[in-house]
Amino acid sequence: MRHQRHRHRPAPDATGPSEGGLWLYGHHAVSAALANPARRLRRLLVTRTAEQELAERFSPPWRITPELVERQRLDSLLPADAIHQGAALLVEPLSPPPLEKVLDHGNGPVLVLDQVTDPRNVGAILRSAAAFGAAALVVQDRHAPQETGALARAASGALEVVPILREVNLARALEALKKAGLWVVGLEAEGPVTLAQSGLSGRRVALVLGAEGEGLRRLTRETCDELVRLPIKPAMESLNVSAAAAVALYELARE
Repeated sequence: MRHQRHRHRPAPDATGPSEGGLWLYGHHAVSAALANPARRLRRLLVTRTAEQELAERFSPPWRITPELVERQRLDSLLPADAIHQGAALLVEPLSPPPLEKVLDHGNGPVLVLDQVTDPRNVGAILRSAAAFGAAALVVQDRHAPQETGALARAASGALEVVPILREVNLARALEALKKAGLWVVGLEAEGPVTLAQSGLSGRRVALVLGAEGEGLRRLTRETCDELVRLPIKPAMESLNVSAAAAVALYELARE
């Protein structure tokens, strides 16, 4: 299959300031952002091979003219541990929609993170959220990672699909979810029943997960309608928070 060819513009110094933008990298993250009309694009830097592979994922013409660069330019531009696959896209952060608009769209669960700070965990949770039809991810603004290339790559395109809503006061956000008709369920190792035993069929759920090791904070726990656990074998104390989110979302999808 032949793809439309882009005209290329010469790449200026890619190591210059990004003027407040965000560099996304890797084929999944870049192609998903190119396909998202809500994402404002600034620059697309690609190797010739990466351009061809991106065209296989998302057919051109794209909304931005690519700039051909050598792989070494991207190595110098991005963090040392960035697996960029020859593609980097400078974008502006997404503007989250109001909670009311999110709740009016579909009937999927809402995920709430209580001080989960690792961007790779948050990215992996976003990926599961997109896979199982979650409507949004709610985080506490001061205790959650900002959009980063590492988060976007871990999300594998889901950053463009599942909106992240940042709230100053998480307990207040949970109360707003309750008023909107959602049943707020906290995932706790000491929950009295398993998620499968909690009888959530027919209810729209807000699922709350805490930081690995620390779990839910007291006020968050007390604001939940119900606490549940996953049926983990005694030999293993807990799951990584992103793995727990995937298991819980699968269980909710079965209901």
